[in-house]
Amino acid sequence: MTTTLGTTVARPRTIAVSSVALGTFTLVTSEMLPVGLLTSIAADLGVSPGTAGLMMSAPGLVAAVAAPVLAVAARRADRRSLLLGLMALLAVADLAAALAPGWAVMLAARVATGVSIGGFWAFAAGLGARLVPERQVGRATSIILSGVSVASVLGVPAATLVSSAAGWRAAFAAMGVLAVALLALLAATLPPLPGDAPARPAAAEHADGLPSAPEDAPARPGFRLSRPLAVVLVLTVLVIAGHFAAYTYVRPFLEQVAHAGPGLVGAALLLYGAAGVAGNFAAGARAARGPRAVLVVLAALIALATAALPALGGPGAVLPLAALVVWGLGYGGVGVTLQLWIMREGGGELGTALFVSAFNLSIALGSLLGGRVVDGVSITAAMWPAAVLSVLAAAVAGIWGRSRTSGS
Repeated sequence: MTTTLGTTVARPRTIAVSSVALGTFTLVTSEMLPVGLLTSIAADLGVSPGTAGLMMSAPGLVAAVAAPVLAVAARRADRRSLLLGLMALLAVADLAAALAPGWAVMLAARVATGVSIGGFWAFAAGLGARLVPERQVGRATSIILSGVSVASVLGVPAATLVSSAAGWRAAFAAMGVLAVALLALLAATLPPLPGDAPARPAAAEHADGLPSAPEDAPARPGFRLSRPLAVVLVLTVLVIAGHFAAYTYVRPFLEQVAHAGPGLVGAALLLYGAAGVAGNFAAGARAARGPRAVLVVLAALIALATAALPALGGPGAVLPLAALVVWGLGYGGVGVTLQLWIMREGGGELGTALFVSAFNLSIALGSLLGGRVVDGVSITAAMWPAAVLSVLAAAVAGIWGRSRTSGS
């Protein structure tokens, strides 16, 4: 009887994890659409590629604010209702972008996208611990965050193909329709997720995935940003800002430096994303035990690839594709590694919100930095901030690990 009941309970919760993963896929694909469509949108709306990069910066900045604000303001709200509302907002934002008559409307739609991203990600990233037993939390978190990598595999390349066949507006419209479908799927699969505990740093440790008992839930004002959590947030800024300084402009880089046509651009992004999926699950399996060492390796891979790309670019672009695969392997594991590190340090839901805030702020800062470099120096130079900041992140993680070991 116990086994049957456990199986009956576990199956719908596993389906719920998959539904949330599809939600993160939809969010991240919507956020990343300008990467694959940047050239077309910039030409159609009459702005420079650097200015068009604001389509990445604006939602990143808004999401950075939305994540902690919603985590506090909606701390008592049912998480299921919040996720449904935020997915509905994403659908409206994507459809508005598809119909945008000019740059101002597009930018407003991207601001709305940022609100949805910040809130949904902040609440969804830690849901694995509430939906599955403790021994499965690492895998569930990897599945939920796999939407980030799978969006690179299917989302950005598919958007590029749709854009080449039917225009960039069709790509945004398709994402709006997908968001509507996800809204229905989440409504059908997510169980009630009451937010009756204002702060619950230990919530991720409960094996049954149910809300913590009141005695385990100190008041939210008692949350304190510990030094380990602060280090993880610093590392998030370094890695993510560097990555997006380069990745936001990867399409014009492939077109102008590697002389790649639409077919090769699609293939390059597909290979990058496939490597990202592999990196996500490989890192998720190891980061649950030792996230610091995993992050050092991932940052080193990003640095190696982005430093090599400018030197390897040229007609044919076979070797740059190999560098993109290495880049994908490195970046694909970053999200799950940092999230599991936050959970390991007892960050709880507010710690996750701060992580999402730092992550999206870094997207904005990185794309802004890359845009200034592209417009002021060259498209090739956009790769160097990624290499430098990734090396710095690996050094900080390595030094922090040694200091903790010697101090223990």
